Amino acid sequence: MRNANVLISGASVAGPVLAYWLRRHGFTPTIVERAPALRDGGYAVDFRGHAHLSILRRMGVMDAIEHARTGMGSMSYVNSDGRKQATMPADLFSGDVEILRGDLARILYDATEEHAEYVFGDSITSLDEDADGVTVTFERGAPRRFGLVIGADGLHSNVRRLAFGPEERFVKHLGVYCAIFTTANHLDLDHDGHVYRTGSRLVGLYSARHNTEAKATFYFGSPQLGIDRRDVARQQAVLAEQFTGNGWLSDRLLQDMRHAPDFYFDSVAQVRMDGWTRGRVALVGDAAYSPCSLSGMGTGLALVGAYVLAGELAAAGGDHRAAFARYEEEMRGYVAGCQKMGDGVAKLMMPKSRLLIELLNRYYKLLPYLPGKNMVSRMARKTAENITLRDYRDLAPR
Repeated sequence: MRNANVLISGASVAGPVLAYWLRRHGFTPTIVERAPALRDGGYAVDFRGHAHLSILRRMGVMDAIEHARTGMGSMSYVNSDGRKQATMPADLFSGDVEILRGDLARILYDATEEHAEYVFGDSITSLDEDADGVTVTFERGAPRRFGLVIGADGLHSNVRRLAFGPEERFVKHLGVYCAIFTTANHLDLDHDGHVYRTGSRLVGLYSARHNTEAKATFYFGSPQLGIDRRDVARQQAVLAEQFTGNGWLSDRLLQDMRHAPDFYFDSVAQVRMDGWTRGRVALVGDAAYSPCSLSGMGTGLALVGAYVLAGELAAAGGDHRAAFARYEEEMRGYVAGCQKMGDGVAKLMMPKSRLLIELLNRYYKLLPYLPGKNMVSRMARKTAENITLRDYRDLAPR
């Protein structure tokens, strides 16, 4: 097996899934993660359709995911008094199975920790490629040699920056910012959620971990603000400026925000690239082709991409040139469909004109009575299933 030693940057979803399948195919994966430990919290992510569920079943993690699933039902739009105005079907938001991102990361870590080396609290600083491999330097650890380096490190990928160029060349802001954090279940929600919209602002609360807590979510339309990703104080100040006096639970949730242990704030963005591989370096998941957090496709897309990349490396006997070419060929159409879905959802969720906002509000109220009320759910499922997965399991020793 050529290029048997593979370094993966990122321990969220794509990284551990890739490590699992690489190990199954006879490779030796190492995962480096900037955070000192697994990240908890985060928003709920979902899987839908045969492609997603078949990979999870083959990995043997489906039972654990089912046990930790959110069990979310419908999501309701409410007015300023909290009265329901319209209810959206559960399948639109939670797919076949929904789970908190932090819980999913823990399950994937548990499935791989015995067979992959994890290095927490460190990050790649340089990549020096030659004919035989890549010399990698780290912020803390000693330099090491690997056959291949894979960036599975998210929207703001460090590996992408080092190997392909600055972030602004590839990350497309979609005109929306989001924030999410854990808070109390103020409304005693029972596996459901409430959403309140005012113009280009949306604030929501949905129950989590079997109603013992809740997730507060904020979205607002804005051009790119240039806020430092690590400047939490400034991020919270911007959110307060946008939502103070907004109505419903906005002010109460803003108070909770100051004490949240897992506050997250970022641009809603897509990653658009002509190619996801260069030499001995490849990208997977949000680092390569984020469809945006509003799409509902990002985690499933990362799962499929990691499975295909590992499988093509096994099919090519570790020949990265052949494998990387096949990986891009297999994924290109699937990625395009997921990103189209993400772009459309972002435009609908934060419309720019008052007329469109009013039309959408009326549409949501009528939706439960319309014959095409499940159309968006069907479109999402069709997009998620629009790939035929090759079975790579028997290509190499387990």
